[in-house]
Amino acid sequence: MSQPPSLTAKTTGLVSCTICHLLLQNTRNPEGLTGKCPRCGAVLHSRKPNSIIRTWSLILAALIFYIPANLIPITKVTSMGVVQKDTIMSGVMYFFATGMWPIGLIIFIASIFIPLFKLFILIFLLVSVQRRSIWRQKDRTRLYRITEAIGRWSMVDIFVVTILVALVHLGALANIEAQNGILFFAAVVIITMFAAMSFDPRLIWDAKDFDE
Repeated sequence: MSQPPSLTAKTTGLVSCTICHLLLQNTRNPEGLTGKCPRCGAVLHSRKPNSIIRTWSLILAALIFYIPANLIPITKVTSMGVVQKDTIMSGVMYFFATGMWPIGLIIFIASIFIPLFKLFILIFLLVSVQRRSIWRQKDRTRLYRITEAIGRWSMVDIFVVTILVALVHLGALANIEAQNGILFFAAVVIITMFAAMSFDPRLIWDAKDFDE
């Protein structure tokens, strides 16, 4: 004997505003527009429109930008007439080689590990949603929350480069300039943040209702 559908906002005809979180009665198609929030004026949706397609598109764009972001130098350092250009990874290796491993570890985690971690987790969530998996839905929801929360920390490397460029201007003695690689890296960070925002975690739980 099949069990009745789980009691959710969607099954009871309710919709939550994504801006101010006001819970309202859905007056139109549960899959479509439901008007505007009377409190903040935001457009209401039962689910984010085209969430899966938009998230896949943003992930693909981030993966494309990730390659030049790690191959093209992000800084150009001039010290006593000697010019050195560094990519993210060569900068990390420099900090490790000079004994400043805590700084190197922070940059490695923030600039290399976190962007890849976010992309792989979002790909995993998208695939599981498209397969209508009901496997460990709470854990997958927690994974999404972690992914959304840590994304902004990838900007650490950009902040470091910005501060160094602003502070180190000593002419021929020492000078630091930002290179084109930083633009690609910034694009990766911003696009992955938008990808996490475009994914609707409620789709994880819709699979349970479908299965029942």
